[in-house]
Amino acid sequence: MKRFLKFLWIIPIAFVLIQFIHPEKNIATSPSENRIEKVRPVPKELQTIFATSCYDCHGNNTVYPWYNNIQPVAWWLSSHINDGKRHLNFDEFATYSPRRKYSKLKEIEELVNNGEMPSPSYTLAHRDAILDAHQKEVVANWCQDFRKSLEAQYPMDSLTKEKK
Repeated sequence: MKRFLKFLWIIPIAFVLIQFIHPEKNIATSPSENRIEKVRPVPKELQTIFATSCYDCHGNNTVYPWYNNIQPVAWWLSSHINDGKRHLNFDEFATYSPRRKYSKLKEIEELVNNGEMPSPSYTLAHRDAILDAHQKEVVANWCQDFRKSLEAQYPMDSLTKEKK
């Protein structure tokens, strides 16, 4: 029993110590020259949707909540943001190949329409990020129009051809 009590002291000490270890924050020093608006105009309404529901995890500037200062929450948020940016980064969209742009636009439309994005773990704390039917339609229509412009610009097989 004494061993167990000694072990219990390690938990609060470890909790205090990890408070001094913070991951690097996702805050760019200047706007990206590769953001999605450089590729295709984004209407004001859609910019608002992206800013409210997407950019924290899929951009180079995250607005951090107060609880980001508590470990291990900051590590979890950092991992979530890095994972989101790995899948799609609106601030680096201009660097994507036409095939990747096309694929990401289709994916955005599907995930938004299916209610998978914004992520339920994000909307739990950011209720204003939940998209209503009209907002989903705005996103879907813009993605479809963007894909059609890519289809007009590039051969279809170059946009959908599977990688080997």
